Amino acid sequence: MVEAVQDAGVVVTGAGGGIGAALARRFAAEGARVVVNDLDAEKAKAVAEEIGGIAVPGDASAIIGDARDALGGAVDVYCANAGVAFGDAGAGGPLDERSWALSWDVNVMAHVRAAHELLPDWLERGAGRFVATVSAAGLLTMVGAPSYSVTKHGAHAFAEWLSLTYRHRGLKVHAICPQGVRTDMLAATGSAGDLVLQPTAIEPDAVADALFRGIAEDRFLILPHPEVAEYYQARATDPDRWLSGMNHIQRKWEETR
Repeated sequence: MVEAVQDAGVVVTGAGGGIGAALARRFAAEGARVVVNDLDAEKAKAVAEEIGGIAVPGDASAIIGDARDALGGAVDVYCANAGVAFGDAGAGGPLDERSWALSWDVNVMAHVRAAHELLPDWLERGAGRFVATVSAAGLLTMVGAPSYSVTKHGAHAFAEWLSLTYRHRGLKVHAICPQGVRTDMLAATGSAGDLVLQPTAIEPDAVADALFRGIAEDRFLILPHPEVAEYYQARATDPDRWLSGMNHIQRKWEETR
């Protein structure tokens, strides 16, 4: 058991399935009181009933007040897990502006809004934990998914900013950056996901395991796929070589379409 989360009030957004449901199950198993959020009310209710949690469906950007009421007090841990992905933009160029706007709103601004609501209480208490489900795309990139790649970089940058700004005031921040995870989102990535992500895809429970190891070790960057650290280092030390390698994957993908 991880002592840091026992009896903690935890909110997990996008928890009706996939990574979010795995996180909710793990927090509950560790003794936390869990609010399960999802736009799909039935999915949120099903997971909440399974784990003995509380379903608070709705837009992840606007549930902090309801979550506090459901928990009967403070939110100790907030998992910004809800996300959207649009892919299959190859030779046809970037996606339409509506897709970009939704990606920014869900993948970045929902995190910003949640932090805005949570920080006053956390800083007053000198304790709080913000968990952002980012993606390896936020450290690297993903072929065929421009809005996803760019906004996940934004989510990672915001998590970094939170950590460097408030860690001396008791805020713990974790950025989870997996590659392929066997979820509905992966299934929707199409041929690009089949080429890049499926071969090394892991189960959602493995992501939860990686997070809890990171919590126990007080680490910011959570890498359920350890090889991502090598790719991240290669990108930083020799960006042109890294870009050439990614372009090779891009060309290979185009040949399969």
